[in-house]
Amino acid sequence: MFDQVSRRGFLALVPFALAACTSSRTMPGSGVAATPYVDPMYRQIYGDLPNETYPIPAINPALIKPELLRQVVPYQTAETAGTIVVDPGAKFLYLVRGDGQAMRYGVGVGRAGYDYTGNATVGRKAPWPRWTPTPTMIREDPEKNGPWAKGMEPGLGNPLGARALYLYNNGRDTLYRIHGTNDPHSIGLSLSSGCVRLFNHDIIDLYGRVTVGSKVVVLNTGIPAPNGLGYI
Repeated sequence: MFDQVSRRGFLALVPFALAACTSSRTMPGSGVAATPYVDPMYRQIYGDLPNETYPIPAINPALIKPELLRQVVPYQTAETAGTIVVDPGAKFLYLVRGDGQAMRYGVGVGRAGYDYTGNATVGRKAPWPRWTPTPTMIREDPEKNGPWAKGMEPGLGNPLGARALYLYNNGRDTLYRIHGTNDPHSIGLSLSSGCVRLFNHDIIDLYGRVTVGSKVVVLNTGIPAPNGLGYI
């Protein structure tokens, strides 16, 4: 949606191995005292996806903060239709529609020290991608990441989830990704190694709406949104 992707020092970004895109938190329980009303549309949007290569189970939208659910919202911007704009502070990704509105998705973003801001383009797209931790990630946590030095096969347990958009800057892979997740409870939080993650249902939707070459802008909003759980 928006259009800018540079890091505080693009060269400084690469060693952080954003390709890892893993979450560093433990999944909490999801029990609630009362189940709020949810538009039936969302139960369909986030329902089972049995026809995927790796069938995706449903997500209960009643357990997700309403603002993190996929929705069309008013959005004034000079960016053209088809631009992706990521607002890490607010934990939102917008796909600009060009009519004063945007499709908005809730996202999880990188923790402090792994952020990235500026312009980029979608250099390539991949369904059910492999994930390979970078050498830096392996050095930082050899027990966790070392076993995957040669890559992890696609699947529901893969940190990149069901789809991945690979961001490039001046023809160079930034190692920054927009992708699905193996931890839906992480949406709305700042936990990953720098990449932007969406619910698998949402990355599949976004993946189908953008093309290679689409502009991406990652904002430096300076607004540290409350790091409350995306799940109620």
